[in-house]
Amino acid sequence: MRSFYMTLAGLAVFAATSTAQAKIAITVDKDAQQLTVVQDGVEKYRWPVSSGIPSYETPNGSFQTFRMEEDHFSKEFDDAPMPHAIFFTKKGHAIHGTDSVSRLGSPASHGCVRLSRENAATLFAMVKADGVLNTTVTLTGSSQVALARNPRPAKPSAVARRDIAPATPSYDAAGNPMDLTPQAVAPNRRVARQVQPADDDRYIYPADGNDGQRYPAPPGYRRMTEAETQQYYANRGYYSRQYPPQAYAPRPYQPRGFFGDN
Repeated sequence: MRSFYMTLAGLAVFAATSTAQAKIAITVDKDAQQLTVVQDGVEKYRWPVSSGIPSYETPNGSFQTFRMEEDHFSKEFDDAPMPHAIFFTKKGHAIHGTDSVSRLGSPASHGCVRLSRENAATLFAMVKADGVLNTTVTLTGSSQVALARNPRPAKPSAVARRDIAPATPSYDAAGNPMDLTPQAVAPNRRVARQVQPADDDRYIYPADGNDGQRYPAPPGYRRMTEAETQQYYANRGYYSRQYPPQAYAPRPYQPRGFFGDN
């Protein structure tokens, strides 16, 4: 009789050990954005994931899965698809598939743990076979650490396309077009910049007469047009004075002599 009870006890211990080994342990390292699946004490898979962004941080801790839905849609985020969802918190956090595979390896979700659709289907089948209540999910790390290690590339800002107007030509003081096209320079070679005057407007003559020499104009110098010249002198009163025409009448001739009437 005693041996019978000992046999039953041994079978119970063996059954308990077998049950413990049959559990699936899912570990999510948010620092590395990686999910590891261990079944019966043996690591089976290691996949990249996307956990919640800092404003929707996926909670840390150890949880037991309790619900599975093969074809689920989010009721909170515009019916977003959550295929092969395995829920591990009462607030709705789950491990599920995603189409945003290009973002796996970096935080991108609103709190769930995203897998590729293929990997999510594989994990779903494993948990369903062993029992959803025999699966645990343990999460550690931080999304901020993950972003610091592997920052996401900035998205190019969307700019509305519009026709680009042709470049406005540049003109000199005389109204002549100037060529501002840069000339090609050989690499690793410095070329002294030479500025050639477009015309004589870039030079002035001495105020006391033309000695045959041209002198560079000071910065900002521009030769005035004829209309600007007249306006310049008119503002200073040179054209404001009006002088009436002078009439010169001839005087009658009166001869002068040395002999006069007595």
